[in-house]
Amino acid sequence: MTTPPIAGEAVWLGTGLRRVLAPNPSPMTYWGTNTYILGSDAGLCVIDPGPDEPAHLAALLAAIGPAPVSHIVVTHSHKDHSPLARPLAAVTGAPVMAFGNATAGRSAIMEKLVEGGLTGGGEGIDHAFAPDIVVADADRISGADWQLDVIHTPGHLGNHICLRWEDQMFTGDHVMGWASSLVSPPDGDLTQFMASCARLQREKVRIYHPGHGEPVEDPAGRLDWLINHRIGREAQILDVLGGAPGALTVGDLTKAIYHDAPPGLQQAAARNVLAHLIDLIGRNRIEADLPLSATSRFSPVGNSVQ
Repeated sequence: MTTPPIAGEAVWLGTGLRRVLAPNPSPMTYWGTNTYILGSDAGLCVIDPGPDEPAHLAALLAAIGPAPVSHIVVTHSHKDHSPLARPLAAVTGAPVMAFGNATAGRSAIMEKLVEGGLTGGGEGIDHAFAPDIVVADADRISGADWQLDVIHTPGHLGNHICLRWEDQMFTGDHVMGWASSLVSPPDGDLTQFMASCARLQREKVRIYHPGHGEPVEDPAGRLDWLINHRIGREAQILDVLGGAPGALTVGDLTKAIYHDAPPGLQQAAARNVLAHLIDLIGRNRIEADLPLSATSRFSPVGNSVQ
């Protein structure tokens, strides 16, 4: 599909499931954030309310109508997914459910890097987000005529979850059909991301409903593509490092690998490169001068960083 859906219009994706597109298109959000309304008039669940946009809240309430909302579930606390949860909860009375706040699920290595001064790349973390009810991996969220199984999938963000509904899955920003997922340390962790991909490979479902873009109708094929894409990026990084006369910075590597990326995506590309470098350090494939920063230099193990 090349024509974007109309923001604010409730579209039926199947029995018991509607999607309402938020009016927040951008290079990072594609057409905008997908908010899903699951269930029947007996009780609804709203998944990823989206950005704090009055027009989107009005569109959701119009789609919900007189039906009760029993649950609001947030896949992760980026500003394009979670901020509207609190205003929606205030209107509907439904509790907000998520894995935790913006730092929940962060890996030990990322915590250490934060302590050393590594900061995020401005991807829009909703630091004010706090759920009413914290859910954990393998929890089941039950409504009037639906059930969601929680799968903790850290990587894009430490508190990211996917939600299995029968033979379908809501994948947030972990798996999308239009682009690969951003992994930006210290909030994103590529080691976690790849482990989460492997976890999802064990979940045999018919379709993915992502946080952005159209439904993914070949989940297994898309996961394979995503994993191979990351393996390919890793090979590029190792190849550039191995052929360089000296140690390289994140900026050097980004220019060499993402030379054709639009200017608006260069920062995101650099964060993805950093994510790979941290993962490679953890696997003892490369080394760097520490503490890690925007000016750190990297080289293959055995080539001393000068």
